Amino acid sequence: MFIPKKLKHRKHHRGHTKGQASAGEKIAFGTFALKAMESSWVTARQIEAARRAMTRYVQRGGKIWIRMFADKPVTVHGNESPMGGGKGAVDHFVSVVKKGKIMFEMDGVTHAQAQEAMRLASYKLPVKSKFVVKERQG
Repeated sequence: MFIPKKLKHRKHHRGHTKGQASAGEKIAFGTFALKAMESSWVTARQIEAARRAMTRYVQRGGKIWIRMFADKPVTVHGNESPMGGGKGAVDHFVSVVKKGKIMFEMDGVTHAQAQEAMRLASYKLPVKSKFVVKERQG
């Protein structure tokens, strides 16, 4: 699973997940992409599950880019812990995905293969998503 090698701060605030993606909303590397249609947290496990689903479908053909990284720590308290016991221990890592963010990109496969692979990946993710194709220049 993907976890950061080093963190500036061990525990983060939750923040908010409203608004549009200001970066990463255009296809940069591949020809086909999976774009988020709503905002949510995506865990490292979900990213890995989606990556495996895509890779397995294209039988390790083509190239896949993961455009998000789970770098936000989420803490969890133990059961029945009293108020005032402090912030809980880091449990897992999430990536903040805003509406319009390109999550995965793919190249080196046919349109039909890419569409099916992205569809399988979208089932593993907690956000509604859309398959998009890069417009040709010129």
